[in-house]
Amino acid sequence: MPQGVVDWRSLPDDILIQLLSCLSYRDRASLSACCKKWRVLGNSPCLWTSLDLRSHKFDANVASSLASRCVHLQKLRFHGAEAAEALLHLRAKNLRELSGNGCWKMTDINLAVIAARHELLQSLQLGPDFCHEVTSEAIKAIAHCCPSLNKLRLSGIRDVNADSINALATYCPKLTDIGFIDCLCVDELALGNVQSVRFLSVAGTPSMKWSVVSHLWHKLPNLTGLDVSRTDIGLSAVSSLLSLSLNLKILIALNCPILEEETSFSASKYKNKLLISLSTDIFKGLGSLFFDNTNRGKNVFLDWRTSKSNNDKGLDEIIPWLEWMLSHILLHSAVSRQQGGLDNFWVEQGASLLLSLMQSSQEDVQERAARGLANFVAIDDENASIDCERVEAVMRDGGIHLLLGLAKSYREGLQSEAANAIANLSLNANFAKAVAEEGGIEILVMLARKCKYEGVQEQAARALANLSVGQEAGAFEALVQLTHSLHEGVRKEAAYALWNLLCDDRNHEAIAAAGGVQAFVALARSCSNASPGLQESAAGALLALSFSEANSIAIGREGGVAPLIALARSEAEYVRESAAGALWNLSFNPGNALRIVEEGGVAALGDLCSSSVSKMTRFNAALTLSCMFDGRMDEFSLVGTLSESASKSVCLDGARRMAMEHIEAFIRMFSNQQTFAAAAASSVPAAQAHVTESARIQEAGHLECNGAEVGRFVTMLQNPSSILKTFAAFALLQFTIPGGQHVIHHASLMQKAGAARVLRSVAAATTTPLEAKIFARIVLRNLEYHNIEYTV
Repeated sequence: MPQGVVDWRSLPDDILIQLLSCLSYRDRASLSACCKKWRVLGNSPCLWTSLDLRSHKFDANVASSLASRCVHLQKLRFHGAEAAEALLHLRAKNLRELSGNGCWKMTDINLAVIAARHELLQSLQLGPDFCHEVTSEAIKAIAHCCPSLNKLRLSGIRDVNADSINALATYCPKLTDIGFIDCLCVDELALGNVQSVRFLSVAGTPSMKWSVVSHLWHKLPNLTGLDVSRTDIGLSAVSSLLSLSLNLKILIALNCPILEEETSFSASKYKNKLLISLSTDIFKGLGSLFFDNTNRGKNVFLDWRTSKSNNDKGLDEIIPWLEWMLSHILLHSAVSRQQGGLDNFWVEQGASLLLSLMQSSQEDVQERAARGLANFVAIDDENASIDCERVEAVMRDGGIHLLLGLAKSYREGLQSEAANAIANLSLNANFAKAVAEEGGIEILVMLARKCKYEGVQEQAARALANLSVGQEAGAFEALVQLTHSLHEGVRKEAAYALWNLLCDDRNHEAIAAAGGVQAFVALARSCSNASPGLQESAAGALLALSFSEANSIAIGREGGVAPLIALARSEAEYVRESAAGALWNLSFNPGNALRIVEEGGVAALGDLCSSSVSKMTRFNAALTLSCMFDGRMDEFSLVGTLSESASKSVCLDGARRMAMEHIEAFIRMFSNQQTFAAAAASSVPAAQAHVTESARIQEAGHLECNGAEVGRFVTMLQNPSSILKTFAAFALLQFTIPGGQHVIHHASLMQKAGAARVLRSVAAATTTPLEAKIFARIVLRNLEYHNIEYTV
């Protein structure tokens, strides 16, 4: 065995089991098939007491394949109604905790069957997505089937009636934690009968009868924590609950508009009780209530976690409940983009609370806190605007270190949420720089390249994209590598990011140096059947890169011509336009022009000339054909074809005839003979203006040509071909029409190229086609309009 190489078979069983425990269930099952020893260890009951199935497709077939390992399964997390039905095939009769999200399609029958098959359930949580199809009948079934239930949290049920609540009170004597969150209607009177309840949430439930609540709920003998956030509770009910409830310690009332109007109210007079609202100092209150110390600041939750050896059973139950409820309400507030009074709250307390909750021992709390961070900084999703003060608050309290720590977790849910938060926060340049300095790029590349969960990869790619905007070292290279990902979503994120970065000319050289040319040629080659979005990014990036002569030659050398021709046949118009533009840039090099002919590009470009809806796509195709056959390729072909395949023969004459036919047809689309005749018969500007308007291609006003490109069309005015002569005049017209973004620049280049003399010659020659004469005259007038003086 070479030095430094580990023989995995020689590792102790407990080490191997620990390693296997860090893998997802799918990887764990795959690795267990390596050998007999690993198969035995991979089936160890301790590895299959908990499963998180949210990140993977989970259906009846997968469930059946895992069933033999799940005899001792106790904790399960799933996503969606299909997974809920499939979990029955696990035959996990010892299941104690069940948590599901995305359950909007779950029905009473689904839930009743689950309850009947898992009689030992102690905890059932469905949310935060609304369970629209679940009714009180399902709650009664749960009560009858699960006598050991101690925690029930359901979201978005339309009506939780008295019969269902009374069934819980009767058949679930251990039920201490109830959450009916965002339910349309909850029977307040019946909740007063659940004597066992210690923690209760009716957050987001409208139209509660607070007079009934005030009269009954304070009599609940064990009620310790109550969450009424996002309700219309008022001062009277709050005062009654705090003053009359003997064991109530915490009342959460965040985002309660009626209560917040009572600015003079203070809950400090209620000894050993804490009201959590937007107007209270939450950390100070918690420190005073639980530790008799108001100076613990933002370390309250951390202090409790590090001092759990005190074995305070009360705190061990209260704080996990409090963390769960706070993470839920803060996430809801962040996602709903509530403004007004929350602006100061987020900067002064909200950011610190979310960061503290990210350190919870409860994974779902950590995920919601990270998701809250990703959302609360965002002001406008469409324009990618973020609140700089909130970002600074995250940085000030150590948020970067915490987020990178979660990103390194082996749990895919945490990885995804952390990467998403980093991506949003990295829209701030200071945050992006700090992430890079703390090694964030390496962590994100690891996630984007090696994590098998596509959701994590996409978020990591998006985070890297935002980091690269600030040109952080290593970000370009990382994004280029991600264009080779097996997941289209990741390739799309990386390609789109690089395409956007290429909009800045300063990034061209760096992205090309990072392997961008080779990467986008490979991407274009593989995406002919991909989504239009990925095709657009590939074609757009190659278009941007091809503006450089060196990159243009490199694209051709790397085999980029054929993929671009394929993209020019895409069903998406904007993809065809970008591909045609890239081919135009490539065609300036005679070797590339010859490759376009060899790969069948003339026919594809001809189709674009005649059939594209976009005038700009047609123009790009005609520009390409004109540059290919202006004579320079002929000279090059006499020396050698540079063909990659010796078996290919090039018939330039036939290709030239086809190209000329398409260019001539293109010109006719913009040539109204009556308008041209009027312009020829009169020197009145209005006549020429009609020709200009008929010929104008609006999008061409954004084109910026360099000296070589302008000079080529000036030279083309003297080409023996009347078709190319006419097209050259047409192209120069597009470059000089007043109102164009770069017309002054183009006029200056034309002056240097001696265009005025050539244009006058074309306009005066008796052999020049009428269209070329008129176009040339208009270009001359445009140049005069731009106050350029020419010397003949």
